[in-house]
Amino acid sequence: MEISVRPEDTLSYLSKLFKIPLQLILDSNSHVNPMDMKPADKIHLPGYVSVPYTIKEGDTFEKISVLRGIELDSLFLLNQTIGPTQLVIGEQVFVPEKIVVPLVQEKTPLDYKRLAKLMKNLKRVYPFMEVTNIGTSVLGNPIHEIRIGKGDKKIHMNASFHANEWITTMVLMSLLNRYLISITNNQPVKGRKALALYENVELSLVPMVNPDGVDLVLNGPPAHLREELTKINEGSDDFIHWKANIRGIDLNNQFPANWELCRKNKKPKAPASRDFPGDDPLTEPEAAAMTDLAHKNDFDLILAFHTQGEEFYWGYEGLEPAESELLAKEFEKVSGYRAIRYVNSHAGYKDWFIQEFHRPGFTLELGKGINPLPLSQFPEILKHAEGIFFAALAF
Repeated sequence: MEISVRPEDTLSYLSKLFKIPLQLILDSNSHVNPMDMKPADKIHLPGYVSVPYTIKEGDTFEKISVLRGIELDSLFLLNQTIGPTQLVIGEQVFVPEKIVVPLVQEKTPLDYKRLAKLMKNLKRVYPFMEVTNIGTSVLGNPIHEIRIGKGDKKIHMNASFHANEWITTMVLMSLLNRYLISITNNQPVKGRKALALYENVELSLVPMVNPDGVDLVLNGPPAHLREELTKINEGSDDFIHWKANIRGIDLNNQFPANWELCRKNKKPKAPASRDFPGDDPLTEPEAAAMTDLAHKNDFDLILAFHTQGEEFYWGYEGLEPAESELLAKEFEKVSGYRAIRYVNSHAGYKDWFIQEFHRPGFTLELGKGINPLPLSQFPEILKHAEGIFFAALAF
């Protein structure tokens, strides 16, 4: 919510007026010098929206403030051009409304455009959230990264490496939305203070690593690629089970962690709907963007959200640190998922991260069934994933 500063306003006063932690207001207004604010300067207040209210007979700002459970001065602040003693029936004023309900819709799959719109809406309500592009897909779609928090501990999570696992984007964005609500409402999450997590952790999220593939599964092929993709898909025009990127390369088989062994073991030797690791590691822009992201940052922990199996993998070639086992036990406890140290798999993002940095990395296999998992599983998947999400932030 954007407001215009009055001569007497300070960020500290606004923090008390709207019951918003001062640090969140500061982080939402990095362009503002708190010691040099001028009347009419614009300030963003996170966790709020201003909603229209039509004046009825007998209304006063005092009555509206009591009815809505808000501070009287917040109405004066949002309606500086309206005389509070001269309200006119039918006139429209603005009322601050605190967001306590998630913006993420849990009944509609997120394709690339819907994800971009959702991020824009979240950024509007929670301006301390940073959204940047870490690269582009084969078709030129930006690969978005979301950042929250200012702490020294750096944690990264990602989703939708695989196109037919698009439900993982919904899970990650829903978890993010719950976290944002808890931070701005100063609520505990899983027995932990959300604001303390925000202050201690810098959280990096890439909610859709493979936007072209997700769009292919959810919306069908672009007209100019229909013939080529149908051929890769063995003549079928049903792309619901497509796992690879738009070039038929499995992005989670693209990383230089025994990639040659992966290439030898995988059956597809040419572009396919799934499993083909490419002709070399990191040929695909989506995979390259993810390695660049890790190299440019100093992540202490990464979680890759996949489906399915109700289990997670946490080791690679004995290179994982001792703390990985402690985290695995905690994740198992809070989620009910089965912890598996080693699987006969190579060239995944988790594998590469552990090999490269010798830090904890996890591949989470959410839910159970045949990909793509149905939306009917979403509430149950979210419940299990939530425990891992917040345990990771607290590690």
